[in-house]
Amino acid sequence: MNTPRKLFKKRQARVRTALKNAANGKLRLSVFRSGKHIYAQIIDDVKGITVASASTLDKEVRENLKKTSTVEAAGVIGKTVAERAMKSGVNEVVFDRGGYIFHGRVKALADAAREAGLKF
Repeated sequence: MNTPRKLFKKRQARVRTALKNAANGKLRLSVFRSGKHIYAQIIDDVKGITVASASTLDKEVRENLKKTSTVEAAGVIGKTVAERAMKSGVNEVVFDRGGYIFHGRVKALADAAREAGLKF
């Protein structure tokens, strides 16, 4: 029987497979969303390293937020991860939404990252 978790894992694998085929060596902006927090990291899959990351658990980000599970918080994380990526010399990535639907917090993070200068 397909449980919600199994369906999520299938969706996640399908998205990642499509990204690997379309990436052409670009780095990946991966999003993880929990009930209370949102995390974003830029990953170099070839080297197996994280180039830049941001989450609502970061001290400097958390000080400026009332709640960490809102669309506004996701926007702040998108802007923060984009700024950190630009400092590392990354300006073009592929967006890995994981198994999440592209709306709400995930969309807010992506839009904020685009506005801050990341291209995807």
